[in-house]
Amino acid sequence: MAATGLPRTTRSDLARVTESLEMLAPRWSVWTLMTLASQPLRYKEIKSQLSWLHSGQLNPLLRKLTDSGLIERTEHGPRHVTYGLTARSTELLPGLTVIAAWGDEHLEKGLVRNARTGEMEPERIATAQNIEDTLALISPRHATPILWALKARGAATAKALAAEAMPAYGLPAVYLPLDRLIADGLVTTNRRATGIGEFLLSASGHALAPVFQAVSAWAAGRPLDTSHAHPLWGQALAPSRARSGPWLTTQTRLPAPAAPATPAATVWRAGDLFSHQTPARPLAVSPAGGPRR
Repeated sequence: MAATGLPRTTRSDLARVTESLEMLAPRWSVWTLMTLASQPLRYKEIKSQLSWLHSGQLNPLLRKLTDSGLIERTEHGPRHVTYGLTARSTELLPGLTVIAAWGDEHLEKGLVRNARTGEMEPERIATAQNIEDTLALISPRHATPILWALKARGAATAKALAAEAMPAYGLPAVYLPLDRLIADGLVTTNRRATGIGEFLLSASGHALAPVFQAVSAWAAGRPLDTSHAHPLWGQALAPSRARSGPWLTTQTRLPAPAAPATPAATVWRAGDLFSHQTPARPLAVSPAGGPRR
């Protein structure tokens, strides 16, 4: 990641966070990790739970997660190999809970008819899908540096953001990621009396604080229960900066869970992984994150 105009300690933290997001962002990575959260599984057992993936997709994904140190491949004997989480990825599970909670509350969802009551209600989204949809918004290149710069500044012009979040690039390069973040509801704009537009975090963007706190703690090898003291994202949102984004027009689903005492305290159950037999959105996620989901 290119250096930014942020303070050195914040730059180091940001570099670890963006590298972690890049590691987790490839599609189906979180689904695979959560499938292995309860116990190690053989390839055919993983394939049966992720039945929509072809071998040409699952094999490279397992290799990549193994190379990243998130999955451990164990040979028990001839033709008997299992895949399981490493200690590092086990420590990540509480952070995934935090990411899922943000997606559950802030990502737009459709309405479906309740078969029992006949009433329309928000659709249920699988936990893993909430996580992957959230990562699709903040993992594209320059997205997280811009969000961090806006959190630090409160509001900034495009020129200031280009200098602070993307100093190795010219001013025109900042507009594409900014437009994407605006479309995704994480950034909003205002206009000063001078007519110069400013950009600032939306309410949904500010609400990413627990997500970045959790990823920062995991990336630095710290317990999740220390993440609230993050020097940047631990700061409270000023009332004057609270603005509604397009996702906030939908009904909230579940509140964010309390942080466990230790990372190992999180235990995934089958119902936590799937709210559908197949993923709610099996189509490919846009590389740019796409509007809303």
